[in-house]
Amino acid sequence: MTYPSTGPAVISGLSQLAARYEVLLCDVWGVIHNGRESFPAACAALARFRAEVGPVILISNAPRPHPPIVEQLDSLNVPRAAWTKLVTSGDATRALLAERAPGPVWAIGPERDAVLYEGLGLTFSEPEEAAFICVTGPYDDEREEPGDYRARFMDCAARGLELICANPDIVVQRGDRLIYCGGALAELYDSLGGRSLMAGKPHPPIYEMALREAEAQLGRPVDPTRVLCVGDGLPTDVRGANARGLDVLFVANGIHGAETLGPTGLNAAVVDDLLRQSGLTATWAMADMIW
Repeated sequence: MTYPSTGPAVISGLSQLAARYEVLLCDVWGVIHNGRESFPAACAALARFRAEVGPVILISNAPRPHPPIVEQLDSLNVPRAAWTKLVTSGDATRALLAERAPGPVWAIGPERDAVLYEGLGLTFSEPEEAAFICVTGPYDDEREEPGDYRARFMDCAARGLELICANPDIVVQRGDRLIYCGGALAELYDSLGGRSLMAGKPHPPIYEMALREAEAQLGRPVDPTRVLCVGDGLPTDVRGANARGLDVLFVANGIHGAETLGPTGLNAAVVDDLLRQSGLTATWAMADMIW
């Protein structure tokens, strides 16, 4: 184990931390799959932790409730043995939406995210008639970018409409590409004078849900010093863990992989610089999730 003068300790595998922690709160996209294929070594590491140590709670900024995300994990060959429970930003966001029923809501996002609104009694409209906005991502995340929404967002911000963002991620890795997520649209909306609300990472509601799931699995209160958050996103995974006072393992080969990995593997100095520039800290760092 290598300890840099500042910044996280660089580890070679999750096995080095197994004696320190009893619960993992683990990110999904970028750590155990890239949207097109799962990472077998990461899945095996989580399965071993779950079998030998304690619960693995997957904590995802997916903007849908967890059942369809479970189906997605199955389709990507993420074994059920690799995780205990799954909580999503969609799960946490539904409470914010229910408080604002019947709306109407201007719902921005692809058709696959419509399940987020089921059973909440909301009505839908175009932006001109909306009482608030909900964003799961661009309508077409393969082609659109936040700037495509600027003119409509300016009008909505001027009217004082709130924007609920069901996926706080700015970008996510899909195969070998980075695509924009809901957080990028919320960031633009805020810059135009609007107000956005979020329940997913790094915000408290999703962590509260995940820790309740961990306590249910343990059958007792969770010791925060024995919880390890795992993720590849500085503004979401790392910031959320820091805000809760939880230890965090930064997985470098995710959305920051182009910056943090060199010919010889993880560049600890670059990781340290990225964390410091963001005002964040990580307890541990590794290139990829392995045992």
